[in-house]
Amino acid sequence: MNTNDQGSKLYLFSIVAVAVLGGLLFGYDTAVISGAEKGLQAFFIGARDFVYTDTIHGITSSSALIGCIIGSALSGFLASRLGRKPSLVFAGLLFLVSALGSYYPEFFFFTYGTPSVELLIAFNIYRIIGGVGVGLASAICPMYIAEVAPSNLRGTLVSWNQFAIIFGQLVVYFVNFLILGEHTNPVIEKIGETLYAVHQSSDMWTVQTGWRYMFGSEAFIAVIFTILVCFVPESPRYLALIGKDTKALTILSRINGPKAAAAILDAIKSTVQVKTEKLFSFGIMVIFVGVMLSVFQQAVGINAVLYYAPRIFDSMGMGNPMVQTVIMGIVNIVFTLVAVFTVERLGRKPLLIWGSIGMAVGAVGVALSNIVTMSPLVPVVSIMVYSASFMFSWGPICWVLISEIFPNTIRSAAVAIAVAFQWIFNFIVSSTFVPLYNMSMGDMGDKFGHCFVYAMYGAICIIAAIFVYRLIPETKGKSLEDMTQLWLSKK
Repeated sequence: MNTNDQGSKLYLFSIVAVAVLGGLLFGYDTAVISGAEKGLQAFFIGARDFVYTDTIHGITSSSALIGCIIGSALSGFLASRLGRKPSLVFAGLLFLVSALGSYYPEFFFFTYGTPSVELLIAFNIYRIIGGVGVGLASAICPMYIAEVAPSNLRGTLVSWNQFAIIFGQLVVYFVNFLILGEHTNPVIEKIGETLYAVHQSSDMWTVQTGWRYMFGSEAFIAVIFTILVCFVPESPRYLALIGKDTKALTILSRINGPKAAAAILDAIKSTVQVKTEKLFSFGIMVIFVGVMLSVFQQAVGINAVLYYAPRIFDSMGMGNPMVQTVIMGIVNIVFTLVAVFTVERLGRKPLLIWGSIGMAVGAVGVALSNIVTMSPLVPVVSIMVYSASFMFSWGPICWVLISEIFPNTIRSAAVAIAVAFQWIFNFIVSSTFVPLYNMSMGDMGDKFGHCFVYAMYGAICIIAAIFVYRLIPETKGKSLEDMTQLWLSKK
């Protein structure tokens, strides 16, 4: 039973629930391409004024990530100048514009249903706009949650943001599946070194219409998020940093109770006086650790699997790839919950290390299945192990650490840099996956690419485990204000 002296858990959970909708949109927007990319590829293959190659398709499938880099880079500036709440409202509007524009990129300027290089550019611009929204939400949502949450609940509540991301991906997998319905993805034939054609037996509804509905479906969630975020309070730590102590104390009191709120506000104000807001006030190592957390989260290759899941399962010959993609989404949800309910008990480092090892095992399993003749079930299970291991480790825990590891006075700028690196490497991994996956060599043919790319991801997972063991401090149970002394002691 919560009393006024203890603060209101209901109030805390309600504002966190709104914030994690930003995570759901993040997951929805980044994974919607998984169901739409084949129809989109077939649509632009039909263009007469340019050749739609693997490389162009890889860039188009990943173009939202360019916006993610821009959005995350801007997040520090917007979060510190406008505040956390207005920045999230802006992100919601960008999601909405992107969803509608990706659904109907011909709007005003082009003939409906006629692919061209100009239409391709317009489509990518809309996807980049959505990516800016994702970049903002990916940095500011966990930051906001960490800044409103009590220290004993911070890891769990920030992990719920990752749960929302994965839930958003599962929702869009399911939505894509329902949109596809009785229709089928197009059959794309390779007719030259870099040339493709849509087989005449392909379902043209998917090529002309299906992918549009998939992108447009995001508009409904974007509207709900944008409206609800208008009703949440500003981050109390942001308010304290800009001198609005009375407002900060009011919000802290509702969350923690009056007595605890006063002590928390005093701690926040003391850290404001410790250092100026110069990025390297606490040394280079804190920035390096934050950046490398982001780099490893993407370099392990998870988003190549999430974005191209139906294509990967289709190549394994195990039934309907969309059904397997939905199953993978359910597995991801279950193992994200493992992190949510254990992060405050087991700590951050153990989950990251064991997750890295599990991912390495799964990636090597997929690689070996392309060298040794095995049942198709082996690579499917290996992909599931790889994905599940990420979901209880690098998926949520990276966001927890990035949201809490930086001192108050540099948090906005440092989070922006770390998350920008995350999206840069996300783009690198996602845009190179298709060309690497399709590489051919000698008698192995394209199995060489299948093997090489997963062996590479497995090796990176091992390096990531070593990095965590040697350099990441355990932050379980520490307040955000404790980060100031932690990094000053390491300087």
